[in-house]
Formats: sequence, structure tokens, C-alpha cells
Amino acid sequence: MTNLALQPFGDVFDKFSKSFIGSDSVYDNMHKLHDDLTKNIPNYPPYNIRKVEDNKYVIELALAGFAKQDLEIILEENRLKITGKTVEDSSENFLFKGIANRTFTRSFALDEQVEVKDAEMLNGLLKVFLERIIPEHKKPRKIDVRDETSDVASSKKIEKK
Repeated sequence: MTNLALQPFGDVFDKFSKSFIGSDSVYDNMHKLHDDLTKNIPNYPPYNIRKVEDNKYVIELALAGFAKQDLEIILEENRLKITGKTVEDSSENFLFKGIANRTFTRSFALDEQVEVKDAEMLNGLLKVFLERIIPEHKKPRKIDVRDETSDVASSKKIEKK
């Protein structure tokens, strides 16, 4: 038996691809997310992802020194891309500069059912509000079980007519 934990993730996805019948987009999204995560991604800016209700989420990015006009938020093909651009002031003489003030891009893969509702910037914290919208035909519903004897009786009535 092969130990999947010791194999590169790309190989693992290839093994699972046979099980994704009718869910090609899910498989493709997982593969793309894996590729994005295994690239050299910087850890700036720090962020949180919170689940605030069953289908509501908030992405929080710590952006000290950024104003809302320095930010661009784009949703394209189930990918949320947040970019921050600042102009560094080289005229100031710092004895120590510990606050990062650099351009960044942070991307998040979103499910097809997730919508970006709003974004706000408050006290250096950018919050992006997300909601998972479940279509009516995918919501849990009760399936009634027919009684086999009533089906036989009703089919006999139809046959007599």
C-alpha cells in the first residue's frame, strides 16, 4: 500500500481525480489552490479568516499604514485578489523601521457559491465580508417515501380506466 503522505500533493490529486466524477471544477479548484499554496508566497500581510455564522465569513487583513485608496479588491473567476500599493517616503530618516509599508498581493480561492458582500477598513484592519449562498435546489429537504401498496393500488386504478 502506498503512503500518500510521503508523495507530492500533485501525485495525490492525480490519484483522487478518478473519484471526481461530475465534479471536475472542484478537482480543478483544489489542484489550483495547491499550486498557489506551494509557490513562494510571502507571509505579508498577516490575515485571519473567521466563520461568523453557518454561511458567513470574514477575511481580516492587518494593514497598518494603508488607506482605503491604497487598496484594490478584485473578484475574478472565484478568486478574490487584494492588492495594496503605497509610495515609500525615502525623505524621512528612520533610526529603525519595523512597520512594513510595502506593496502586496494576497489571493483567496472562493467556492462558486461564495459571494463578496462588502469590505470595510477600520483602524488598519481591512475586513472583507463573504456569504455562501445555497441555491434552493441544494438546500436540505425532506424526501417523502411512497407506500408501495398505494402505488400498486393507484396503478391498478389507472389500468382499469
